[in-house]
Amino acid sequence: MVETQSTQAMLGANDRSLSPHLSEMLKFAIEHSASDLHIQIGVPPVIRIDGKLRSVPDQPLYTQESAAADVLSSLGTVQRERFATERELDFSFTFETMRLRCNVYYEKGNIVGAYRLIPTQIRTVEQLGLPPVLVQLTEHKQGLVIITGPTGHGKSTTLAALIDHINHNRSEHIITIEDPIEYIFANQKSVISQREVGFDTKTFANALRASMRQDPNVILVGEMRDLETMASALTLAETGHLVFTTLHTNSSAETADRIIDVFPPHQQQQIRSQLASVLLGVISQRLLPKINGGRVAAAEIMLGTTAVRNTIREGKTHQLDNIILTGSAEGMINLDAVLAGLVNKGEVTIDDAINWARDSKQLKINIF
Repeated sequence: MVETQSTQAMLGANDRSLSPHLSEMLKFAIEHSASDLHIQIGVPPVIRIDGKLRSVPDQPLYTQESAAADVLSSLGTVQRERFATERELDFSFTFETMRLRCNVYYEKGNIVGAYRLIPTQIRTVEQLGLPPVLVQLTEHKQGLVIITGPTGHGKSTTLAALIDHINHNRSEHIITIEDPIEYIFANQKSVISQREVGFDTKTFANALRASMRQDPNVILVGEMRDLETMASALTLAETGHLVFTTLHTNSSAETADRIIDVFPPHQQQQIRSQLASVLLGVISQRLLPKINGGRVAAAEIMLGTTAVRNTIREGKTHQLDNIILTGSAEGMINLDAVLAGLVNKGEVTIDDAINWARDSKQLKINIF
């Protein structure tokens, strides 16, 4: 889907004019299946392939002037004004077959940038190699689904796959609140409203409050960053909406604790009860380099079963890991078991699996 002229004008991006050099580097990154392009002073352009950084060959070192020229060429007039005031800026745009999620910023007084490459085609859960149980989470009418994991491990891609599954299979009003907008959805059976923080709304919290009057069925919150956003997401999930969001945590148990600990002590028991009542599932995701090139997803799945909800409600989140380990019959998946399976199939190395394992001893037990 191509951004319309009116949308571009609203975002202040209709006068964006990429420098020939930046265009060349982005094309190089696309051709080599890179996930990121970095512009830094004193080094040539750097790309990330299969999680590893490498310099673009035969390119000069970036100077203060050449880096600023490339970075500023990716901004429209309004974006340049915001960048000059705020000294850093998140934004996105479409380039050839890719969406670019960008962050430009100052470093030691120099203008530099990081560009994440996102395919314009939204892949399905099956194409991503993720467990089919994720699709079942999209079939609910209300509740909360949380995607967690480190930065750069595919949380946004998984979210997009789940939202697009609903888009193709149900007639719903879907609202996404993102900073910035990454994947562009084309209406299928559903009607989708995509709102970008900083342009369409001032904050996640503002957009969530307003969404109550916008007749939504499904709401995507790009990231739960603060107390107000978390409180609003929990309330929406409790009041007949299906809410999807992300959080930067490393496990399901840690996810529950992170949400609860954001709130003051006198509210935490109420939040435990609220989270327990709305939680449908937590997907804790990793991307590992494959031995033969590319990357493969490994996901821990915790579902909102009676045992999980009671454990959260009673403040015994330290027991969640054991519930996941013994809950395979209910659809739960242990991360270390997935990692061991990938090693046993010859897809990833033992060392890479150990790097992301929750319990390296348990992992080694499951490796043949």
